[in-house]
Amino acid sequence: MVWHLCWASFTLAGLLGLIFLSASLFVLSAMVAITVPGAACVLLLSRDSAATRQLLMWVWGLCALIAVGLTGGISGPLAAWCALPLLAAVVLNQRVLISLGATLSFGVALFAILIGVWHGIRLPDEQESFWLSIIANISMVAGFGLAVLPALRVRVERVDAAEDARARLLRMLTEQPSLLVCLEEDGRVVSAYGEAPPGLDLKSLLQLGLSASAHVPDRLRVKAALEQAMMDGRADFGFTPHAAMDHYVLLSLRKGTDNRLYGVMSDGSLAHAHETALEAARADAESANQGKTQFLASMSHELRTPLNAVIGFSDIMRLQLFGEMPPKYAEYAQLIWESGQHVLDMINDVLDMSKIEAQRYELTLEGFDMREPVSAALRLIRGQAHEKAIDIVSHMPQTAMTVTADKRAVKQICLNLLSNAVKFTPHGGTVTLNLSQSEELVDIVITDTGIGIAPDDLNRIGQPYEQSGPAEQRAMGTGLGLSIVKAMAHLLGGSMTLASQLGEGTTVTVRLPVMQSVEQPELPMPVPVQTEPQGVVQSLEAFARAALNPLHNPLEDLTQVPESLNQFSDFVIRPPKS
Repeated sequence: MVWHLCWASFTLAGLLGLIFLSASLFVLSAMVAITVPGAACVLLLSRDSAATRQLLMWVWGLCALIAVGLTGGISGPLAAWCALPLLAAVVLNQRVLISLGATLSFGVALFAILIGVWHGIRLPDEQESFWLSIIANISMVAGFGLAVLPALRVRVERVDAAEDARARLLRMLTEQPSLLVCLEEDGRVVSAYGEAPPGLDLKSLLQLGLSASAHVPDRLRVKAALEQAMMDGRADFGFTPHAAMDHYVLLSLRKGTDNRLYGVMSDGSLAHAHETALEAARADAESANQGKTQFLASMSHELRTPLNAVIGFSDIMRLQLFGEMPPKYAEYAQLIWESGQHVLDMINDVLDMSKIEAQRYELTLEGFDMREPVSAALRLIRGQAHEKAIDIVSHMPQTAMTVTADKRAVKQICLNLLSNAVKFTPHGGTVTLNLSQSEELVDIVITDTGIGIAPDDLNRIGQPYEQSGPAEQRAMGTGLGLSIVKAMAHLLGGSMTLASQLGEGTTVTVRLPVMQSVEQPELPMPVPVQTEPQGVVQSLEAFARAALNPLHNPLEDLTQVPESLNQFSDFVIRPPKS
């Protein structure tokens, strides 16, 4: 707007000067015409819009046409004003307007040539031509100068802003803690910015490519990762640099639209050392577990054989099958038989739990009547219940319940639950078993009127070797009965829930989806809690226990940037910070 105001003021001053010189009507009309667009711009640009600017361009073209035509056309003193539309477009500083201004200026010039050839309009006299030429030349030179300077200033500001942005971007790329790389398909480095990972040989990386900077055994993996990134668009991998075997470099690659690979290279030594330690710990744990499994397999035979003899002969003695014996001896035989049964139960529980923990417990799925293994467990437990005068009550459907499951596992679940219920129910109590079907689920619910479980112990019960109650109560078992039930229920795809009131009794519910075929899932077993089991259990846990110390590899700063790299403008790499 300032430029247009100056233009209007200058041309108005020229008009007043020509009036003072008594110029002709044609000359004065030309000066009035050329003053109009400047004044119109001052008035209309306050409501600036694209339509307004285009309208003003046409006003400039029309007024320039009138002024040049009234003063003799191309041969007149105002011929320089043919370029006024272009000058106005430069002032308005829009590319589309510059194209329009150039077109209008070309049209005005053609019209001026026609007027000059026609000679139909009188040329101004010598004095008028002199002053008009001065006004036209001064206005055009000054106008172009004032129009171009702001545009140049804007361009300089934009260039400076772009340089500042580039400098900030370069600083960000250089100072960030990773190494950003641009790679060709074969791994050659096009550009790199940032901090190099410790141990990386930059000379080999930049001169020979990515594969050459890796340790020899890792180079095939690096090449395969480059091919994968070109095919799939991405690849994430790591390698050991050949210059520092105790370091590890992580690289994440993505394919760009220009078919080059762009990646972030960072130090992965600590993470790799941790993974190596975990892998070593896993191998040690597997080795220890294998040793435990072999030991248990051997123990199964070595302990059961003499134990069966002890139990068998003590049973004969306590039943007095070969004649009566003194009451004291009969009592001793009863104690021997009970202790043998107790040790045998503990051995069986430990062996089953070890198989489950090692995921070696294989299910044998078959179709059968669910009532069969439940009834078998009831028959086995009735003898123990009779000795304590405990009533065993069972509720089962009258019709067959055909299921697909592991018959032995179902029997073991029922037997463990019934054995626990009888064991912790006082004389004269009651144990109730309910077997029911709900759609595709089978519910086994066993309720007793025993001593119950304290609320604080409910969350622990079901974990291996966890027991509740006083010491004399814990001595009655190993703490594996419910954990085996829970593990076997999970193997069958089911669940076990426990509800109890201290002093009133306990209810255990096992829900199994065995009305259709199920796949054996992987069993996530909890880590056994270290307790103080007695006898065989103590020896087994002592054998299986292992202590793993985490590995620690201190990193050293071994990477130096070669001086020859300073010549590359696309490589701004800092050595790793110590």
